[in-house]
This record gives sequence, C-alpha cells and structure tokens, in this order.
Amino acid sequence: MSAREKTLTGPSDNRSDWTTDERLEELRLIKEEVLQGPDPMATERQHARGKLTARERIDLLLDEGSFTEVEPLRRHRASGFGLETNRPYTDGVVTGWGTVFGRTVFVYAHDFRIFGGALGEAHAAKIHKLMDMASAAGAPLVSLNDGAGARIQEGVSALAGYGGIFQRNTRASGVIPQISVMLGPCAGGASYSPALTDFVFMVRGISQMFITGPDVVRAVTGEEITQDGLGGADVHAATSGVAHFVYDDVRSCMEDVRYLLALLPANNRELPPTVPSGDPADRRCDALLDLVPNDSSAVYDIRGVIEEIVDDGEYFEVHPLWATNIVCALARMGGDVVGVVANQPSSYAGVLDIDASEKAARFVQFCDAFNIPLVTLIDVPGFLPGVDQEHNGIIRRGAKLLYAYCNATVPRISLVLRKAYGGAYIVMDSRSIGTDLALAWPSNEIAVMGAEGAANVIFRRDIKGAENPDEVRRQKIKEYEAELMHPYYAAERGLVDDVIDPRDTRRIIIKSLAMLRAKHADLPSRKHGNPPQ
Repeated sequence: MSAREKTLTGPSDNRSDWTTDERLEELRLIKEEVLQGPDPMATERQHARGKLTARERIDLLLDEGSFTEVEPLRRHRASGFGLETNRPYTDGVVTGWGTVFGRTVFVYAHDFRIFGGALGEAHAAKIHKLMDMASAAGAPLVSLNDGAGARIQEGVSALAGYGGIFQRNTRASGVIPQISVMLGPCAGGASYSPALTDFVFMVRGISQMFITGPDVVRAVTGEEITQDGLGGADVHAATSGVAHFVYDDVRSCMEDVRYLLALLPANNRELPPTVPSGDPADRRCDALLDLVPNDSSAVYDIRGVIEEIVDDGEYFEVHPLWATNIVCALARMGGDVVGVVANQPSSYAGVLDIDASEKAARFVQFCDAFNIPLVTLIDVPGFLPGVDQEHNGIIRRGAKLLYAYCNATVPRISLVLRKAYGGAYIVMDSRSIGTDLALAWPSNEIAVMGAEGAANVIFRRDIKGAENPDEVRRQKIKEYEAELMHPYYAAERGLVDDVIDPRDTRRIIIKSLAMLRAKHADLPSRKHGNPPQ
C-alpha cells in the first residue's frame, strides 16, 4: 500500500475535508517512501552486490546536509508490460544540487533499486532539467552512473531521452565542468554521455562500460570475454583511455572527485579558485640538479620534477595509466591552479605517439576552456617511428596536440629540460606556435634531430668515403654538436626567452604566471574551428 493509500484510510476520503495535520502526514509518508524506495529489500540487494545506494553516494560526494533534491515525486506515465501498476517515486534517478567545499555542484544519481536504474521518459526529463539548471547557474555537473541502459518497456521514448542528454552534454562542453562517475554497468548508447564529459572516474569490480556486451561479442565474433575484461575499470584506464581515474573503492573515488572539483572553476567565465600557499614562491629547487641526469639518454621520472616545482609537491595526475610517455596533471603554483604537460623519459624515452598526442591534446583543450594556465616541461626525442604509428594516423593525431596548443589563449610557459628534437619539439608548445614564455635549462639540446642522426645524414658521403668511417663519424658528431646543439643556439636566435638555473625554476614560473594572469587574446571570428580527427 502506498503512502497516499495509507493516508486515505483515515477519517475521511474527501480530501477537501482534510485538516492541515492530515495533509502534512500524507506528505511525510510520501517523502518517507521516496527515501526508502518501493521495495524494502532492494537496498539490501544493492549492498549485497558491494554497491551503495544513490543517496549514499550523493552523501559521500556533497558537503554534509547540503543536498537539495529536485523532482523527488516524479513518476512515469507509461503503460503496458505492467508499467501502469509500477510507478515508483523518483522514477529511478535522484537529481538535485548541493555543495563541495562550500561551492555549488549539481548531481544526478541512477537508483539501481528502481527499474535497475534504466532510463525512461520521465527519468530522462529529470536529468534534462537538472542539466539545464547547471548550465544556467554556471556550476559543475556530476553524474553518478549505475544504470541498465534504456528502459525497454518504453521503447523509442527512452532512446530519445538519451538524445536529449547527449545534446546537453555537448552544449555544456567547455561551459561548465562535467564529471562522470561510473558505479555500475553502462552499456550501449548510454556510454556516450560519459564519453562526452570532461572526466570519467571508474571503480574496480563494479564499473563496466561497453557498446556491445560479452553476449553480443560472442554471438558476432565468437570471442569469449567477461564484462570486466571487455569494459572494466582497468581496461578503460590503461588500454582504451576512456577512464581518466580508477579506484579500488567508492569512498576514495568520491574523495578524489571532490578534490578535482576544488581545483576547477565553476564555469568558463571564472578563474580557478586560488588558495593561500605556505610553500614559498621563491623556494630554491636544489634537488632538480640531481633529478635530471645530464646524459640525454639516461632515464628519469618526470614526476619528480613536477613534485619539486609545484606547491607542497602535490599534483593530481590525469590518465596516469594510459599513454604513460606523457604526464598531464593539475597542480597549484603560488596558490594558483596550473595544468602541467610533461614528456616522461621513463616511458618509451618520452616520445610522442598516437595515444600521448591525443591524451595531451584533450588535456590542453580542457585547461584552455576553463582558464587554467599551461606549464609544459619538454624532454622529447621526437615522434615514435613505425609502420603501425603511420598507418594508424600519427600525422592527424599528432596534429591534434599541435592544434590544441595553437588554439589555446590561456597563459602558456614552456621549459626545455634536455632533449627537444624535430617536429615533436615544435608541437610541445614551442615559441614558434605561440607559447608566451619559452625557457630552457643549460642542459637543453634543441635541434632538428640528435647529433648522431644529423651527422649521418649531413656528412654521409664524407663518412662513407673515409679510410676510418667511425673516426670521421665521431668528429662530425662533435662538429654538429658544437655548431648547432649548444644550449644557447636557440636563445641567440630568440627562440628561447632565457636559459635559467634549474634551481630557480619554481620562482621564475610563478613570477611569470603572475605577469600573465591578466592575459587576453582574441581568436579569429568564426563559428568554430575544424580540428583534426
């Protein structure tokens, strides 16, 4: 018996005769049913799966007591297949707003206890309304996804609901931050909404995303694979690149969603929040002298450099398990948020390849959309050679990173630590593509290619015709290094603004970012560009 039916068994079935107390009692019973759900055992079944309920997840995300629900009494109007007798409140999605560290955030969470979180017409209408409210209010939107896809009983009406979500995801892109947290299955067309958002979080063991499930894959291709093997958290974090972050449990996942929101502006009209920093802006970075070897072929971890120059050594790495030859991270310098893009010499020598180019391009575009200055740390030997790379589009995919940097209007500072060879150097926010300040350490090697390769090309006839080819090759390599690869060659030609002491890196970057804080740059008048795909 519903809350309303319980109330109507009272002294009068004529609503006009009800007292205020009777009306308030009806409301109390309805709200109680909204919170508990239509099936008292459904919560136990959700917990038995190792999953929290939608409201428990919202409580982890938002500041305590800050959630205000929108349309908790919404019910579907569909009929057929028994739907007319099964009309639970909320229709399987909890929507509303609250705060994260005191700042407004909109959130919707699929309630797997109701129709398996499947999307129907009323369900979609609630999400549409919330997305419109978030865009109008200029506040971030977080979706907590745990749904079984479209509600089959409602047919094409359910599918149309996804179309409205996709359209709003696209309209809000670059306007408000959009974050998707995967806390259950997400199959078919439903997976495209997270793919349209800025960041995707997944939790091992409970999150899966795929267009066609294992049964369809088996029927069509004969391949046997599990749900996790096809679209689990680790697959999307390390192989496909769909997931930016992956966790072992929901609580740590939500903590990092909150941390990410604390680094982001509410919308594209604001600057990221500044916090007082106890880390001196002029702190000397003596450790940098030992972190980066002078030998250009020696391996080191660029994360050590990032830790040394950012506030308190804290940074939030994006896509840490995918395209590991480049590091993208959000951090603070002097209390202000920056986006760091850095080649990673400990992974494939830090070369740019297809995945690294796409990873960095998306990150650069995000930072530019939300007024986050960019700091680029360069130690790149070139693009990864190979038939596979060429056939899979390294030209157009590498061009994505080039396009992203050239199109970015936020403050941009680049720093060459060691190698900066060929087209990869140009792509990594060099002076020639518009970086505001190009810096280099005395260990920099800015050139078309390494000295050995250059000597083999330029002096190939001399080397081939020599009595002692190895000795001539060594001489020509030294000649090329002395002539074109000394650390001041680029600075003498204005391609580097200054060669700096590595120990002054933090101080100079923070000082330069302060100078660029009010930077304003206009793009050409156009509807939008046509970036390489």
